[in-house]
Amino acid sequence: MAQSGLARNEQVSGWLFIMPALVLLGLFMIYPILWSLWMSFQVGRGMAFSFGGLTNIIRLTQDPVFIRALTNTLIFLAIQVPIMLILALLFANALNDSKLWGRGLFRTAIFLPCVTSLVAYSVVFKSMFAQDGVINQFLMFAHIIASPIPWLADPFWAKVVVISAITWRWTGYNMIFYLAAMQNIDRSIYEAAKIDGVPAWARFWYITVPMLKPVILFTTVISTIGTLQLFDEPNLLTQGGPSDSTLTLSLYIYNLSFKFMPSFGYASTVSYVIVVLVGILSLIQFLLAREKRA
Repeated sequence: MAQSGLARNEQVSGWLFIMPALVLLGLFMIYPILWSLWMSFQVGRGMAFSFGGLTNIIRLTQDPVFIRALTNTLIFLAIQVPIMLILALLFANALNDSKLWGRGLFRTAIFLPCVTSLVAYSVVFKSMFAQDGVINQFLMFAHIIASPIPWLADPFWAKVVVISAITWRWTGYNMIFYLAAMQNIDRSIYEAAKIDGVPAWARFWYITVPMLKPVILFTTVISTIGTLQLFDEPNLLTQGGPSDSTLTLSLYIYNLSFKFMPSFGYASTVSYVIVVLVGILSLIQFLLAREKRA
């Protein structure tokens, strides 16, 4: 009886310890999720809304701005994420060489952008890619172009600027994961491969990459989620322009909620498109990365 009473007291004490965290979790995470799900079925402007059933879902299929935002987001996902992860993997492989001079300095330099102030680096990028910015001046000095490129005024080049900014900011972040995983690979595997005459590119492709498969899956999933929620760079660099060419789903949600006449119900519906996309793409990535069993 004494032992059962002690176990009961320990259980009660445990619940009391975690109760504040559970309350905060429910208040700031679970409740907003449920509220936004309920709001996604509401129609109206501002706080004057009413139940509309599937009206918002039907509106999605007829909204050209939403379709443009969805297309832009998928373009950023399809182009930027592979480029970023490949660069991160190559940088990590190069900086994992113990014979490389100054590798600590290079690691810091590549990782530094992801901890740099977002507003500060956006201002720098806008200045660099301005009509008379340093990028155009260098390209003209090198006789690569004859006239300045309208980086932020042309739909195609605006996408290039946004992709460049995201890649510059997050490549080092992913590189750290790969570098940490590479340092846990037994060096004797590489030494045996060298003795067998396996070239460097083959050691990388047939030894390093397969052994990094779980980390590659992790970085692919978090990069996919981050890109589908892309907001900062398009908002600060181009404000979604020109002509909505860099408008993303998150930026469109922001515009629906705070910039235009508030339509919280429709904005919630658009936000659940991101949720569905994250779930589908993450599931596909896990299925593709699953080990094949005989």
